[in-house]
Amino acid sequence: MSTSMQSKQWHIELYLVEDGTTTRADAVLRTSAGTEVRHSGVARRNPADRDVPEIGEELAACRALTGLAHDLLESTVSDVEGNVHARVRLDA
Repeated sequence: MSTSMQSKQWHIELYLVEDGTTTRADAVLRTSAGTEVRHSGVARRNPADRDVPEIGEELAACRALTGLAHDLLESTVSDVEGNVHARVRLDA
C-alpha cells in the first residue's frame, strides 16, 4: 500500500504599530484550509525609560503570538470535542 505525503503551508502575519509609549502587535494566522485566527498584544514603555522600540516590539509580538497559540489550542479542543462528541483534555 502506498502512502502519499501532503505538504501544507500556513502563514502568520505580524503587524506592529508604535504610538508614543505604546506598541501594539496584531498576529494573524491563515491556514491552507482558509481558517483565520487573530490575537493582539500590547507593550507599554514607562516614560522614564530609555526609548528602545525593539523591546516594545518584541514584547508586544510575544504577547500576540502567545495569545494566538492559546486561541488555536482552544479552537482545536473544540474541534476535537465536536468530532468525538465528548469532552477531551489535551495534555502538553
